[in-house]
Amino acid sequence: MKPALQLRVQSQLALTPQLQQAIRLLQLSSMELELELNLALESNPLLDLDEEDPEGEAVEEFSPPELTASAPVDASDGAGAEAGDTTPDFDDSPLDLGQDRQDYRATSSDEDGFEKQEAGSEDLRDHLLWQLNLTPLGAQDRGIATAIIEGVNDDGYLEESNEEICASLSDLFTVSVNQVEAVRHRVQRFDPLGVASRSLGECLAVQLEGLDPGTPGLETAKLLVVDCLELLARNDRTRICQKLKVRDDELDTVIDLVRSLSPKPGAGYSSSPAEYVAPDAYAHKIGGRWQVSVSPNCQPRLAINEHYANLIARAQRDDANYLRGQLQEARWLIKSLKTRAETVLKVAQAIVRAQAGFLEFGAEAMRPLVLRDVAEEIEMHESTVSRVTTRKYLHTPRGTFEFKYFFSSGVSTVDGGAASATAIQAMIRKLIDEEKAARPLSDQALAIELNRRGISVARRTVAKYREGLNIPSSNDRCRLG
Repeated sequence: MKPALQLRVQSQLALTPQLQQAIRLLQLSSMELELELNLALESNPLLDLDEEDPEGEAVEEFSPPELTASAPVDASDGAGAEAGDTTPDFDDSPLDLGQDRQDYRATSSDEDGFEKQEAGSEDLRDHLLWQLNLTPLGAQDRGIATAIIEGVNDDGYLEESNEEICASLSDLFTVSVNQVEAVRHRVQRFDPLGVASRSLGECLAVQLEGLDPGTPGLETAKLLVVDCLELLARNDRTRICQKLKVRDDELDTVIDLVRSLSPKPGAGYSSSPAEYVAPDAYAHKIGGRWQVSVSPNCQPRLAINEHYANLIARAQRDDANYLRGQLQEARWLIKSLKTRAETVLKVAQAIVRAQAGFLEFGAEAMRPLVLRDVAEEIEMHESTVSRVTTRKYLHTPRGTFEFKYFFSSGVSTVDGGAASATAIQAMIRKLIDEEKAARPLSDQALAIELNRRGISVARRTVAKYREGLNIPSSNDRCRLG
């Protein structure tokens, strides 16, 4: 074979440093961006804060489109302020990276200008250990109690057996299962009552023991939680009355007492710290039109430090090369920040255009929306839209939501249209909220009602959506409701 030269032409995307930086900044949340820019200001002498007043924020104004939701919507959705409110309920103060946190302008919230939240709910295990430290116990019992508390799950139930707890303590103590059981009974009387139980019946029984002995129906309720929980789940009142030897009118008092108890004693405690978010964009209605503005936090005011830039021409070679490199990096960063802000605004505008029905009427009017829809509208790649929708938040009169909240697939309707999964979930939640406690709706009954309203959905799909909302099954709701 003779050697030969061939010329081929092909296109290939090269990830330049500038492109890599733009992609990385696009993925950051507003709070992560603030930290990133603080570091940039400290490390790059060519970067400075722009003290001049920023130009007006980018705002898009448009009228909401006609709504074609096939299901009725509730204009009194309790997710926030009235949809027609013409006064924005947020603060547009700029984020000045040159100020300390305590100097930021605040509203009805804390010193950071963020909505006030708890500093972090107490962990269930911390709460139990605090009580243990106040309880006089010997070294062995204290070790057993600690092992029990560590084995309690987030709902407050103990999943480990007494034998497993004995084995976990074998390197420290030799303890018996009877000792473990005795200490467990002690922990069950900690607050919240019933914690460290191994079954629902046991948990409810411990809570009943903590009530005043004169509570109406108490003794019968103790028998019910031990022997009749399955019958209560099936709402078999006849069998319950027979087993407990009570009249039907007396049973109502007993059932109401049981339903006043907590089936998950640990549910009121959080094992994760409170998470703070800062909106990246705002949607508010003024003069009958929805307006979208990008948050000042999304585009901090940075500029080139002219003093150091002017030194480049007079600096020695090494210093001049260093300053030129820093100047180039500063320009890239400022350009990337501008691109990021413009992209966030475009995506927010597209979301508000598509989901004006949600802003007006609530979650039941949410339209199907996928990344491709927005990408085609703003003429960007789907991967770019995906990055923008992650950890970016839109403040609306109905609350602050992650961009991703507004995206969901569609389910066909009888009129040939589509309803979003989010809207269907909202309908399911509303139907369950309005159901009779004594006769909760099954998944099949929910599917039939949704079909009656024009939403073509199967029972298994309803079950999936219900589970996604963390709503118990009809049997569990009957027992726990």
